[in-house]
Amino acid sequence: MTIQKRLFFLLGALSVPALPVPALTTAARATPVEDKPSFPTISYWDNWTDPQGVTHLTKCKMSTFHEDSITPTEAPDADKVMLSTPHDGPATVTIRVQPPHWKGGWNESHQVQWIVPLSGIYFVKAMDGTSVELNPGDVLLSEDVAPVAHGTDPKGHQSGNVGDAAVALQILKFGEATPSHVPCQG
Repeated sequence: MTIQKRLFFLLGALSVPALPVPALTTAARATPVEDKPSFPTISYWDNWTDPQGVTHLTKCKMSTFHEDSITPTEAPDADKVMLSTPHDGPATVTIRVQPPHWKGGWNESHQVQWIVPLSGIYFVKAMDGTSVELNPGDVLLSEDVAPVAHGTDPKGHQSGNVGDAAVALQILKFGEATPSHVPCQG
């Protein structure tokens, strides 16, 4: 099978035309920074608590990025990247591995945290009944701090693994962050 046919099959699912063979032998040229969108968008789920103490899961988009340089260099445009607004203050990073079939009980987050599945499929269910499955690379902002139980209903969120695999999560906890109590403020 020719290289062009292999590329066609690999890229066909993305509806991207295959590159002609001569293009493979020349150096690739990146799009100049000024031609790229100035505000990339990244989707994430926000697990937040409303003023009545009920938790919700809302699909959000982060687009507050600014252009910056990550290292000083003689070529000023060589290392331009898009950065989000930083979260200042003390933080801890943990990798948590949950065994196959793990399911947690109802609980609340004690501090604002970002959770990113690294492997396996992870689910989260909010008090309002909304449930989402997060695949590797998906992002969850968990800020369901101080939920309030209503009668015998559980409070906070429930989470666990989907399927038969273990789940690995990267968890970034912020010691001094304040939950917004409004969705999509991450």
